[in-house]
Amino acid sequence: MKFKKEAQEDLDYFNQHNKKKVIKIFELIEDIQSNPFRGKGKPEPLKHQWQGCWSRRIDDKGNRLIYKVESDVIIIVSCRFHYKK
Repeated sequence: MKFKKEAQEDLDYFNQHNKKKVIKIFELIEDIQSNPFRGKGKPEPLKHQWQGCWSRRIDDKGNRLIYKVESDVIIIVSCRFHYKK
């Protein structure tokens, strides 16, 4: 598993401001490791500039865990906001 810089910054933000979200993020990551394309958080494949990535809902306020799977490696792209560019 790898975290892009932006994803690590997002995680650091939640660690300072909302530790419950950090717990939720790691629950989703654990589920992704078991099955990257089904499970918790309503996984969905993304389109357009996000093609190749998947998202899972962290909450109902628009925060999404964006990730991609390359070979056997899960790359966490971001985990705050909703499909930011």
